[in-house]
Amino acid sequence: MSTTTAPNLTIEALSAQYIGGEWRDGTAEATLTNTDPYTGATLATYRAASLEDLDAAYRAADTARHGWRERNAYARREVFENAVAYVQEHRSEIVEMIRAEVGGTALKANFEIGLVVDILKEAATFPLRMEGKIMPSPIPDRENYLFREPLGVVGVVSPFNFPFFLSMKPVATALGAGNAVVLKPHEDTTVTGGTLLARIFEAAGLPAGVLNVVLTDIATIGDGFVEHPVPRAIVFTGSNGVGAHVAEVAGRHLKKVLLELGGNNAFIVLDDADLELAVDAAVFSRFTHQGQICMSANRVFVQKGVREEFEKRYVAKVESLKVGDPAAEDTIIGPVINGRQAANLEGLVSRALDGGARPLVKGEVDGNLVHPTVLTDVATDSEVFRVEMFGPVVILEEFETDDDAVRLANDSDFGLSGAVHTADIERGMRIARRVETGMIHINDASIHDEPIIAFGGSKQSGFGRLNGQWSLDEFTEMKWISVNRGRRQFPY
Repeated sequence: MSTTTAPNLTIEALSAQYIGGEWRDGTAEATLTNTDPYTGATLATYRAASLEDLDAAYRAADTARHGWRERNAYARREVFENAVAYVQEHRSEIVEMIRAEVGGTALKANFEIGLVVDILKEAATFPLRMEGKIMPSPIPDRENYLFREPLGVVGVVSPFNFPFFLSMKPVATALGAGNAVVLKPHEDTTVTGGTLLARIFEAAGLPAGVLNVVLTDIATIGDGFVEHPVPRAIVFTGSNGVGAHVAEVAGRHLKKVLLELGGNNAFIVLDDADLELAVDAAVFSRFTHQGQICMSANRVFVQKGVREEFEKRYVAKVESLKVGDPAAEDTIIGPVINGRQAANLEGLVSRALDGGARPLVKGEVDGNLVHPTVLTDVATDSEVFRVEMFGPVVILEEFETDDDAVRLANDSDFGLSGAVHTADIERGMRIARRVETGMIHINDASIHDEPIIAFGGSKQSGFGRLNGQWSLDEFTEMKWISVNRGRRQFPY
């Protein structure tokens, strides 16, 4: 396929490369398959993008960025307004795509679409926020001008768990700041994390070449996505191991890198907490989208005085969650993304039980359906305590003092999100300030994102911040132009 005709809004029709405004086949030898994680049915097959296709995408972006940068700011804003309208008009089709390709429930899909609409609306403000400054100088008759300029071309690698939103967040804001973008979605979510965005912006009036999407895998392109000379910045969302490699390769080529990596988030329940609220928030924080969210609460720590009552309520609510077909209205937990992830979770739980952990809830694994498991009596040096499990498995442990809660929460290489529940807001704030994490929420879930608030982690959860002014800063640079209006005297 090589055509400029807009494809239908289906996974099969959108399973193609989008390069320079054309929908076309990849030229690699490899043929990749897009699979429904619940039924195992093949949704589409497509030829992977080769290094030559990747080069064409970056070259198209490099050519198109100049016209996009110079386009009137109000005209650029209109593209994002059109994109919002397109998403809202086609919500039902997008929900179905997320269900089929990601295994997401309707609840998850609509939640994700809401986040996408919010970030598109925020990106729409960027063209009118590319302001500069005139600043004084110690040298007489001199003026200093600071201009906010786009970086140029940004490469984005997105994950499989919230692919529509986690692709749109960097893509829309980078475009809003005047950059061109090349996007490589995860090979399990090539449409909802990739070509769906291309179709939205194509319909919204984005000029050809400003956004390009390549569907491929690492076996085909290796480090080529990061090493290519065109992109000035690389945005990666995924595991900390791969993120460390991306940072290393980008560093060798002096490219800016933004990393949103894993989490091993702590959910702290103090002895004065509203237990009904805490249970609801804790269950939401772990089991939303099968626990496949970087902000999910892996570890729940409950103060000794309320441990027994919290555990009883928590276990009852977890056991009530329906596991099954994501198309069913009452399903809460659908399939994990693939068989590898299901097997990994099964192995983690098995090794934890062999190591002395006690199951409060022990879920079975049925294909890609992983039923909830709640573990306690887990040693802090055990594998399940240290890693991001990325599935419907959680640890519940007791602590005695506030200091103990902070110590347990900080006993992790990660620092992305978290939550503290208490009736004493000042007490909660003291604990929240001491927990080493990029984000933490008092009397709420650990899963939270807002379009104008800095989003990002600390420690091995990555670096850089996105959303609002932080995205604008990350995707632009300040250029200094000075004007000497007098006759400066030089020392020689």
